[in-house]
Amino acid sequence: CVRGDRPIGRTVVVRAFSLQAGASLAEMTATSLPNSNEWALLVIDMQNDFCLPGSVLCVDGAMECLPRVLESVELARSRCIPVFWVIREHHPSGCDVELTRKHLFENGNTGATVAGTEGAKLVSELKPLSSEQIIVKKRWSAFFGTHLNLVLKRQGVKHLVISGVQTPNCIRGTAFDAIALDYEHVAVLADATASASRAVQEANIYDMEKAGVEVLTVDAWRQSLPSER
Repeated sequence: CVRGDRPIGRTVVVRAFSLQAGASLAEMTATSLPNSNEWALLVIDMQNDFCLPGSVLCVDGAMECLPRVLESVELARSRCIPVFWVIREHHPSGCDVELTRKHLFENGNTGATVAGTEGAKLVSELKPLSSEQIIVKKRWSAFFGTHLNLVLKRQGVKHLVISGVQTPNCIRGTAFDAIALDYEHVAVLADATASASRAVQEANIYDMEKAGVEVLTVDAWRQSLPSER
């Protein structure tokens, strides 16, 4: 566990988070909880072009969920749980963007989350540590076309917790791919994720839970973890 590392650059009602099939938190002992090195927190797409008001792909609820995203990062670090920063970056020509977003790079448009631009940077409140990995993706899922699964499996990660934006696209795509890749528990932080509207957020949270994704708040996740060391 690395603490105090130098920085680089810059409500939904939920059920209890069950960590073992058929076992509730109340039924589990501290010794039966997974080790902190079996967890990972994914922070997805908290970049200027997705979060700042007026940005090209602004998610309306992004800045509202930012304090809880910060809390989730601080919680993970305090429990020595690795944090992975997942971001989008595209070539200035848009040659690597989805066809559905190609128009953002055409007819004089300057695109979105272009590598090296302010829009591609994380919002200023979020500062990865030099020990934390940054995963660059080109599509919704953090697993599609990236080495994320390789790195997580190499580190022995079995339990994933997901925060960031936006819920119907990148959060949902990542959660479903994690289930397909047989991670033992996949959780989405309902209050540390955001959508274009509350209705969209609640509908997608409902759908994911029905598909087997754990849904919890930052506080519920904190309560499910062993005490800070």
